[in-house]
Amino acid sequence: MENPNITPPVDTNRIIEERRAKLAEMRGEGVAFPNDFSRLHLAEVLAAEHENKDAKELVEKIIAVSVAGRIMLKRVMGKACFATIQDMSGRIQLYVSVDDVGAKTLEAFKHYDIGDIVGAQGGLFKTQKGELTVRVSTIRLLTKSLRPLPEKFHGLTDQEIKYRQRYVDLIMNEDTRLVFVQRARIIQAIRDFLINRRYYEAETPMMQPIPGGASARPFVTHHNALDMQLYLRIAPELYLKRLVVGGFEKVFEINRNFRNEGMSTRHNPEFTMLEFYAAYTNHQYLMEFVEQILRKAAQAANGTEQITYQGRPLDLSKPFARLTIVDAIKKYRPDIGDDVLNDRASIIAKLNEMKIPFHEKDGLGGLQLTLFENTVESELWDPTYIIDYPAEVSPLARRSDKNPEITERFELFICGREIANGFSELNDPEDQAERFMEQVRQKDAGDHEAMHYDADYIRALEYGLPPCGGAGIGIDRVVMMLTDSPSIRDVILFPQMRPE
Repeated sequence: MENPNITPPVDTNRIIEERRAKLAEMRGEGVAFPNDFSRLHLAEVLAAEHENKDAKELVEKIIAVSVAGRIMLKRVMGKACFATIQDMSGRIQLYVSVDDVGAKTLEAFKHYDIGDIVGAQGGLFKTQKGELTVRVSTIRLLTKSLRPLPEKFHGLTDQEIKYRQRYVDLIMNEDTRLVFVQRARIIQAIRDFLINRRYYEAETPMMQPIPGGASARPFVTHHNALDMQLYLRIAPELYLKRLVVGGFEKVFEINRNFRNEGMSTRHNPEFTMLEFYAAYTNHQYLMEFVEQILRKAAQAANGTEQITYQGRPLDLSKPFARLTIVDAIKKYRPDIGDDVLNDRASIIAKLNEMKIPFHEKDGLGGLQLTLFENTVESELWDPTYIIDYPAEVSPLARRSDKNPEITERFELFICGREIANGFSELNDPEDQAERFMEQVRQKDAGDHEAMHYDADYIRALEYGLPPCGGAGIGIDRVVMMLTDSPSIRDVILFPQMRPE
């Protein structure tokens, strides 16, 4: 005896064949994919304007509407049918009856499939259950859906398919659509915040002859007409600072960066960054400014600065904490004392003991940073600035006047991951040239992520870069945080995937 609780498998190929047969019939009758229907109303707007009106008022006012969308639900009866369509704003119900559309149109509608896209005109009314509904007077099939949507009660739940077939994920999952609506609001709020403070929005090259502005491995491409090697940019920094030299004293860009690195829940090889620069400011200004940006983004996404991420509370309204690398290690790893942290041989022994890889030629500051990244970074849940980065790992940052071994640089960590990086910009062309040369020496020694020497950037600095501060904020990670998304793939519409 068969188990009645087991759902029989769906024969997708058979369904597609049946739908193709319907499409072939449509082609025989005329234009199969018409493009002359004008939608005048959205479901969300109609609900907002008329949801609170009673049934009698709707009938008396005779409110004519023209709607269009994808059929998500359909209930077929004898002389009438109900259907729910989904447009970009939400859903609205249709009522199609023989009295309103005629027997031929009703019969045709009964053969429409879930997933088909229709256009309908009619008047608003409310059902006995109080649901706002369009009493259809005319309806047309605008696009035939050949592939069946996932089963309505389970939706699209396979994460791999969600990322590969985002178009189906967006159709089926309201939560997914909301994430990307929030993402758009976050980016718009950040853009408005900067423009309202007289920042100029720029667009800098995506393909660069020299990759610069960060330590990362670039993607390489080739320009056929010029017969030259180019790199997809790893950061827009050096071009934006060229603009500051040129007189755009407050400038920003929100755009893609590309880094040829591994993928994880926090890393995608193509990602979105905000970078901004302001003359006559420094890292202290930047830290306050970044806090304001994130609060504005939180308000745009959720209407509050107190949020929950993966079940844990997070408060962006309070001043962000500030710790040096050494102080952070001592706070979160009290078992590691000054005797280890301040002695190169001892810290190497500790890294070896913990099986943490490191660069053999790193100085004390670089080794401290490696220990921090591997033992403390993931513990920084509440917003925390790590400050005073070693000069040896900060080739573009201004040295501290009090201690030339460290720079006026910070990184912001929230929820155990880096969110932002900023510093007082190095505007001494001779110091910058020497630091570029040190990067070249590291590259020659086998460090694929070390920077190139950029002679044109040095030339720009020689014209004079005013005292300046600049920062970068990872937009994808901010969106993850503000939409409670566990993976970066959840907030990128089309994340990079392995081939099917």
